[in-house]
Amino acid sequence: MVMYSKIRRMFYREHLNISEIQRRTSLSRNTIKKWLKARSDSDVKYQRAKKSGKLTPFEARLLLALKADGRRPRKDRRTAKMLFQEIRKDGYVGGYTIVCEFIRNWRDQGDQSKSAYVPLKFTLGEAF
Repeated sequence: MVMYSKIRRMFYREHLNISEIQRRTSLSRNTIKKWLKARSDSDVKYQRAKKSGKLTPFEARLLLALKADGRRPRKDRRTAKMLFQEIRKDGYVGGYTIVCEFIRNWRDQGDQSKSAYVPLKFTLGEAF
């Protein structure tokens, strides 16, 4: 945002031409022209195109396994290493850390079902 306003200031206040702005900022002429054509109140943001990664074809299977493990007791759940080995058998060629990051993000989002055990029978005098 700083560079955007600096270029507009050079062009409109200091009356420098595009080639002089290019020399001073070492930006492309096309970038300078695009920023000068943009409205002054709009923010210029770089948008990276979404690329599918190595894990993308296996995400549905991992989500299904994570949801199924969410309903199991804690000691019966599969670890990230076990899930990694399962998708590796199906043709996954990526790394283990990518799988761990995907699982960690899923857990942080809170998609898994959380349940708490509340006893419904109390000993005498415990409920009061």
